[in-house]
Amino acid sequence: MNILHAASEVVPFAKTGGLGDVLGSLPQALHKQGADVRVIMPLYENIPRVLLKEARKIAEFTVQVGWRSQYCGIWEVHKDEVIYYLVDNEQYFLRSGLYGYEDDAERFAFFNRAVIEAIPRIDFDPDVIHVHDWQAAMIPVLLKTQYAHEPAYQGIQTVITVHNLKYQGTFSKDIMMDVFGLGFDFFNGLQLEMDGGGSFLKGGLLYADKITTVSKSYAQEIQTPFYGEQMDSLLRYRSHDLSGIVNGIDYDLYDPMQDPHLFMRYRDALSKKRQNKLVLQERLGLPQSDDVPVIALVTRMVQQKGLDLIAHVLPELMQLGAQWVVVGTGDEPYERMFRHASEQYPDKIAAQLVFDDALARQAYAASDLFLMPSLFEPCGIGQLIAMRYRSVPIVRETGGLQDTVQPYNEFTGEGTGFTFANYNAHDMLYTINRAIDMYQYDHQAWGNMLVNMKKNDYSWRKSALKYMDLYEQLHKQAAVAV
Repeated sequence: MNILHAASEVVPFAKTGGLGDVLGSLPQALHKQGADVRVIMPLYENIPRVLLKEARKIAEFTVQVGWRSQYCGIWEVHKDEVIYYLVDNEQYFLRSGLYGYEDDAERFAFFNRAVIEAIPRIDFDPDVIHVHDWQAAMIPVLLKTQYAHEPAYQGIQTVITVHNLKYQGTFSKDIMMDVFGLGFDFFNGLQLEMDGGGSFLKGGLLYADKITTVSKSYAQEIQTPFYGEQMDSLLRYRSHDLSGIVNGIDYDLYDPMQDPHLFMRYRDALSKKRQNKLVLQERLGLPQSDDVPVIALVTRMVQQKGLDLIAHVLPELMQLGAQWVVVGTGDEPYERMFRHASEQYPDKIAAQLVFDDALARQAYAASDLFLMPSLFEPCGIGQLIAMRYRSVPIVRETGGLQDTVQPYNEFTGEGTGFTFANYNAHDMLYTINRAIDMYQYDHQAWGNMLVNMKKNDYSWRKSALKYMDLYEQLHKQAAVAV
């Protein structure tokens, strides 16, 4: 199987969120299952130069973006047995940051067409092109319309993965028609039209052969009006081609036995985990105590993450018998809330309003509990890392959180954490209080949860096997069609 992944960010080259993490790990896992996996992404200015030392230019050509004929170079980098292609155009990508520019429609229209035009020039014939999120979502549209009869693209199947349905790449119809050379007939309600404009993501959802998202529950949720972001009817229409495959994490990257950022490395030894707790308490100015549970919150500070629930019951949370470590950045109202809480309750909460991977890992290692009260969560990575570091998750039952955290049952001893169903601050408060009580008074149950977490396998291997099954289905369909 020859698989080409197209995405706007890939670790370690460029990252703004979970998409980059997935593309940094999934191709490696697919390679271990025997696939020839390549990845193509833009050549951004912020890519660390050290990663490009071995890069070589393998192609130069022009790409038509509307009436404009634009230069495109393709650079090849080999890393960890996967080949990466970097799409070079200084006008579009030699800028600070990845997104948020007024001409993003044109930038990523160029990228979509450059991926397709690169295929005959890179000595690689993909069986499947797997595109990710809106920035690459028009590739299936172009393949099935403007390139449908060209021999170089016959038999190629396409998969689109939605990492977060909220981000849809919606621009005005005039801009979309201009940058893609599409006629007005593409911009009605049954085609690319969205909110009076046109949507990259909607195009991918309509034209890709298969659709995946990053957990089974999220795949069901996005077919409902509450979670569907106005795409629910389309997703219900394509439900027979829609599946959810939960993300994994890199077990080598997130390994408390090997993590260089920890004060004390450990696997299951709680005495060593507690040493991390005592050191972080001292470092952050919290009273040192082995008996008081530490609850970590490592998050982007945006509404999606359920921070409104915390705001609603913050004084009550500060009265519980726990300490809080908060790490992250985001919207000013939430940062201000945690900053003021740290000033008002210095013995209860330490808020570090920074993006600091080392500190985040120390928080995972030092914490006894990990809170994720998300409004919606396509997959979530925090709860998976937390369990890897033996921090018991408290999550709302949504998306990937529901799929990966099993609520603890005192009668059977089964379960890996604590969950609550309603998006309700007092339900969350009750669940946190229950978790604190169990930590302090039911050591048998606590030990059961830690043993159960140890049995989990959320490595990328399991996810990669499911993707390989999907690719094989498509490959067989293509063979039958021929």
